[in-house]
Amino acid sequence: MKLPAYKDILKMSKEKIDATLAPIRASKAKAQAHLEMCKLDEKLAVLESEITEMCTKQDINFGAIIEKQDQYALIERRKKQYAKVISELFPED
Repeated sequence: MKLPAYKDILKMSKEKIDATLAPIRASKAKAQAHLEMCKLDEKLAVLESEITEMCTKQDINFGAIIEKQDQYALIERRKKQYAKVISELFPED
């Protein structure tokens, strides 16, 4: 990377600097959204494991299973919402 001349940097307006950084900021925002989706995937896997474990017990607590299923459904819905927001905010990818 070659550094621009200091006088050229001083001539750059804030808007131009922001425009230069816009693609990087957009990429960062998209990566953050994907990271959040990965966290949701992890939560789904943990809940699925917990539900399976609850079903193998001798005394099944149906209320607790249903509560975990509700949490699972909420996280699935949130994951779909993340995907929709990502596709709307970053349509070119």
